[in-house]
Amino acid sequence: MYSINGLLGENNALFFLIIVITYFIGNISPSTLIAKSSGVDIKREGSGNAGTANALRVLGFKSAAVTLLIDVLKGTLAVLLGGILLGHTAAMYCLLSVICGHVWPVMLHFKGGKGVATAFGALMGLNPALGLAALGAVVLGVLVSRRMSVGSLAGSVACPFLIWFLEPDFMIPGTIMACIIFFNHRDNIVRMYRGEEPKINLKRKK
Repeated sequence: MYSINGLLGENNALFFLIIVITYFIGNISPSTLIAKSSGVDIKREGSGNAGTANALRVLGFKSAAVTLLIDVLKGTLAVLLGGILLGHTAAMYCLLSVICGHVWPVMLHFKGGKGVATAFGALMGLNPALGLAALGAVVLGVLVSRRMSVGSLAGSVACPFLIWFLEPDFMIPGTIMACIIFFNHRDNIVRMYRGEEPKINLKRKK
């Protein structure tokens, strides 16, 4: 199993500095910035979420695509930064840090996105096979339901099982990551139970 012993000692200051940096990388919210430039407060529109799915509903396909790309890349950047500077174990902690920064951004009053796109980018930086396998679970869920929330839930549920086979040392932080994403979709679960969860419609644009 992984250990942080090698990260402490003479490297402890660098380790905690990287954790702080990657947290603030997670604070970058492209959908919030794009919406603000159009005079829209995305936290008050649609589902009120700052992620890709709500950007698609509120701002349209192009803005959603930019949001998705930046959210994915910031996850990858954070993990690669930790990996290059302190190794694979540090990269695992940077993955959690950037996701926490995305979900609970101090710069946005702790109201961020749900972490799916950033988690995918981070997983690709950590282990591309794991990232693609998790993406497969998400895509399958979306194709079956036409709901992004179902795909996200499917990916979060599948992740611990995929980690067991593809990156077992990542089991503890990976399961924490999956739990964060699943918890962030609790409102979607309630709406699905009530039959109120909207389906994806690429033609819809406000």
